[in-house]
Amino acid sequence: MSAETFITGEVKRTIDDRFRLSLPNEMAEAVTDPAGETILTKERYGCLSLWSAAEWQKRVDVGVNLIKQKVSAGRMEQRWGEVQRLGRLLSTRSTTVKLANRSRLLIPEGFRQFLNVDVNQEVMIVGAAICVEIWNPDAWLETLQQEMPEFNPLFRDLSE
Repeated sequence: MSAETFITGEVKRTIDDRFRLSLPNEMAEAVTDPAGETILTKERYGCLSLWSAAEWQKRVDVGVNLIKQKVSAGRMEQRWGEVQRLGRLLSTRSTTVKLANRSRLLIPEGFRQFLNVDVNQEVMIVGAAICVEIWNPDAWLETLQQEMPEFNPLFRDLSE
């Protein structure tokens, strides 16, 4: 994703009987590489996100390298449980997926359960500025109810 890309929008789509989902073309293009690959991640229960592979890898590499440096320096001896917990979450949090024709995403099994949506059910696809999110409609509505009152202060804070 380049600095000029700012992904926005909200659309409803239906997951078909094979757990496939057609993304809006402009959103799919913002998060895929030339080979059609993107990173699918578990964000919060009821929400998956799609990231540019290069952007995602850069973010993960920076964090993992810092943790490795701390381990090598002996600064994590009292935090092994937390390091293991992070490793478990990191191991199951994301996967590389390839979009098929018409920007169609096949949602892998472990990610289906996390999204908590059945076949032939609608989902909300939302542009989240730096990634594309796929939401269980109930989780999306709950998130909007919690976060929308904070829109104006957040916008002011980030744009100052």
